Amino acid sequence: MLGTIWLYGGFIIGLIIIIKGGDFFVDAATWIAHVFKIPTFVIGATIVSMATTLPEIVTSIIATVNGNAAYAEGAAKEAEDFYSIATTNAIGSVTANTGMILSIGLIFIPMAIRRKDFLLKGLILIASISTLMIFPALSGGSFPWYAGIITLALFVIFIWDNLRTAKNAPEASEAESVPTDKKSVITNISKFIFGTAGIVLGSVLLVNNGEAIATSWGVSAEIIGVTMIAIGTSLPELITTITAISKKESGLSVGNVIGANIIDTALIVPICSIISGGRLVVQDNVLMPDLPVCLLTAVIAIVPTLIFKKFSRWQGVVGLLVYVSYIAYRIVTL
Repeated sequence: MLGTIWLYGGFIIGLIIIIKGGDFFVDAATWIAHVFKIPTFVIGATIVSMATTLPEIVTSIIATVNGNAAYAEGAAKEAEDFYSIATTNAIGSVTANTGMILSIGLIFIPMAIRRKDFLLKGLILIASISTLMIFPALSGGSFPWYAGIITLALFVIFIWDNLRTAKNAPEASEAESVPTDKKSVITNISKFIFGTAGIVLGSVLLVNNGEAIATSWGVSAEIIGVTMIAIGTSLPELITTITAISKKESGLSVGNVIGANIIDTALIVPICSIISGGRLVVQDNVLMPDLPVCLLTAVIAIVPTLIFKKFSRWQGVVGLLVYVSYIAYRIVTL
C-alpha cells in the first residue's frame, strides 16, 4: 500500500515540478530574448533547445561510454546494446518532437516565418536525418566516425546561422522594454537554472513512476518502451511548448523543437559516434520504420513552410496523425 502511494505521489510531484519548471523556464528565456534583442525563435533554437535536450545528451553519452567499457571487456553484444540506446534515444526523441510536440504547437498557434531565416535551419534538419539513414545503410548498420564529423559540421553551420539571424533580424530593434536591474537579472537567471532543473527532475520522476504504474497495471515492457520512454525524453520540449503556447510565444516553441532536433541528430549522435570509435549501432527497427517516419514528419513540418512562408494548422494535424499511426504500428508489431 505504501509503495503504491509513493508511486502515485512521485508521479504527481513530478508533474507539479515539471509544470512549474516550464513556467520559470519560458519566462526566463523570453526575458533573455528581449534583453539581448534576439528573436524568440533564435533563443528557442539555441539556449532553450540546449537546455531541454539535456536528458538526451546525458543518456546517449553515458550509454556510449558504457558501450566502450563493455567492448573493452570483450562483451560485444552488451556493447552493441548500449550503443543502440544512444541512437534509439536520439532518433526517437526527434520523431516525438516533430510528430507530436511541434504538431500540437502548430494546431494551437500557426505562425508566419521569414523564409531566409528558416531556410538553412530546415535544410540542416532534413540533411542530418538523411545522413543518419544513409551512412548506416552503407556501413552495415553502424554510424562510422567520419559520418559523425560530417554531421557535426552541419551543427556548426546551424550555430553560425543562428548568430547571423540574431544579428540581422528586424525584430531586434523592436524588442519591448524589460527590466535589467540587478534584482531582475538575478531573478531571471535563477528562473532559468531552476526551471531547467525542474523540467529535467520532473521528467525523471514522471517517467520512472509512470513506468512503474503502467507495469503494475499489466502493461508490457515493450509497449512502455515504445511509448513512455520514447516520449519521456521529449517531456522537456513538450512542457516548454505547452507553456510557450499558453504565453503566446509561438517563436520560442517552434525554435525549441527545431533546435532540439538538430542537436539530437547533428550533435548528440555524431559525438557518440566519435566517442565509440565508429562502432555506434543503428538497429534494423530504427532504420525501418523509425528513421523514415522521423524524416517524413520533418518534411511535413519544413517543406510546406518554406513554400508558403508559414507554419499552418493542417501541418500539425497531418504530423500528429502520422505520429499516432507510427506509435500504433510499433505497438501492433511488437
